[in-house]
Amino acid sequence: MNVNWRGLTRGFFERPPRVLYRRTGPRYFDAAAVVIVLNGVVVAGFGLVALVLYVDLHAAELALFAACSAAGFVVEGLLAGVYLRRAAQPVRSWLAGERGHEATLQTWAAAARLALAILRRPSLYAIGAVGAAAADLVLAALLDRPAYEAALLFPMSYLLYLSSVILRYLALELGIRPVLEDIGQSLPVAARPDFARVSLHGRLLATVPMVTWGASIIVAGLVTHNSRDFDTIGLASVVAVGVTAAISIWLSLVLADAVSGPIIDLRDATRRVGAGDLGVRVPVVSTDETGELAASFNAMVAGLGEREQLSEAFGAFVDPALTERVLAEGTDLRGEVLEVSLLFLDVRGFTAVAESTGAHEVVARLNALYEGVVPVILSHGGHANKFIGDGLLAVFGAPERHADHAPRAVAAAREIAQLVRQGGAGDLEVGVGVNSGRVVVGTIGGGGRRDFTVIGDPVNTVARVEAATRLTGDDVLITETTLRALGADSDDFEERPGVPLKGKTATVRLYAPRITGS
Repeated sequence: MNVNWRGLTRGFFERPPRVLYRRTGPRYFDAAAVVIVLNGVVVAGFGLVALVLYVDLHAAELALFAACSAAGFVVEGLLAGVYLRRAAQPVRSWLAGERGHEATLQTWAAAARLALAILRRPSLYAIGAVGAAAADLVLAALLDRPAYEAALLFPMSYLLYLSSVILRYLALELGIRPVLEDIGQSLPVAARPDFARVSLHGRLLATVPMVTWGASIIVAGLVTHNSRDFDTIGLASVVAVGVTAAISIWLSLVLADAVSGPIIDLRDATRRVGAGDLGVRVPVVSTDETGELAASFNAMVAGLGEREQLSEAFGAFVDPALTERVLAEGTDLRGEVLEVSLLFLDVRGFTAVAESTGAHEVVARLNALYEGVVPVILSHGGHANKFIGDGLLAVFGAPERHADHAPRAVAAAREIAQLVRQGGAGDLEVGVGVNSGRVVVGTIGGGGRRDFTVIGDPVNTVARVEAATRLTGDDVLITETTLRALGADSDDFEERPGVPLKGKTATVRLYAPRITGS
């Protein structure tokens, strides 16, 4: 049997609210209101235990005081439950099915501030004070003590109530987690709801003194003789507060700094990562879970930096549109039959250029050419599919779909020709062919290697069309299928005499841009 000790340790206090949430669903906050009342009753029971360590009470006196004390906590708890259900109305509506993007964002924020909303209710503190004072007066009357001596009990009684408030806040913080987790699954990843909060530092400063004060009261009571007056318990309450102020608060500050300091570093670092700074690192300053978290964060950011470098390098070899599709669909893009337009460009007389020029200069001249050509293709929505020696095959209509792929391809071809004529490629000359038709689009490869490609007769034809520019003397030639796809713009072209294309039995009618003034 495998036991996940990490999971058991983490879920000790989180498991009950998760189980309750699964079982109650939209009625979860009704159950939470009942738990709030029970929390007050439990704290009242702790106060009763502390009281009997100092005051000698008969069973009947103890029972009556217990009933009065519990009644005060119950009344305050019922009002807190009403406030909780009222504040949780947006969350209850969401759980009942009233959802939407904006509503979900508001619901998450409303759920996140529930515990703090209850903590900030002044009326609850007033009722707690009245309940504590009433129970103290009842006890003074039971013991035939003057009413003013009830003031000796009040510090302990009210501090006990404040302890119940802190416990209730912590319980609500834990109890709301399964709700926040459920709502959060419907939130966009980048969403950052804005809500009021109590810092981890503040929680530790409130919780540790509370525990220390309660422990001091119990310890003092165990070594104190019982009596029928309130002098001892009143003195013990004051001394416990003094000890807590002198020792516990300093301990709280040290503990809060030790725990929250590394977490604040992580928070600030994650914000910098969100802003794009992948060079940030968090100092590993502890050997506990926060140190492990810092080390894991640093490893994660280092991995993100490596992936960013790979992405930048990958982007130099792969068209951004293809990258987006691979990220969305994976590397094995399914084959599709699509209507596209193809543009093929080739450098004229390149063999002679290569023979008379050094290798480095040849590569530099080609790179200079394509530094101008590729942005033109991309600006018209095309995909620079393959560099074939000194040639380039571009696709319009895949992977990014464009119904007007033919006008885009022709516009790109004419702009490239204009660029070269104006000296954008130095002394290099190019020919450009454009053809349209149905091709198979997808990835082909094996052994872990894939290549996005287009296959079909239109691909072979466009290369032959470009070759025909050497015979007609035009910079740009398009086929009849592309001309028909241009629509009204087809008047800007004139037919060239029939040129036999290598490998084509049928004559392919070719057209060139009409010369202005002809």
